Amino acid sequence: SASPGTKVPVRLAASVYDPKSGRGMDLLTDAPGVQFYTGNFLDGSFTGKEGVRYKKNHGFCLETQGFPNAVNTPSFPNVILRPGQTYKHTTVHRFYVRPPQS
Repeated sequence: SASPGTKVPVRLAASVYDPKSGRGMDLLTDAPGVQFYTGNFLDGSFTGKEGVRYKKNHGFCLETQGFPNAVNTPSFPNVILRPGQTYKHTTVHRFYVRPPQS
């Protein structure tokens, strides 16, 4: 497998779309993996902007990265960074709006 920092082209890794608002986002990356987090632990006790209380599933996060446990799984892309090596990866968040669906 390639060493960390080896340049590979970005590719579509995830796409999200809200048909009610028409907002969407494509996530492109050259990283091998994407971690998907949800707000399942949010219980309304955290207050955000303008007094909005964050509740279960009020948001999500897509984090590009190497594969978890890659250091112990030879078939996964290498994530070990040796002295003198530089780590770099590219992530593109491409936002768009389409007419909302009713």
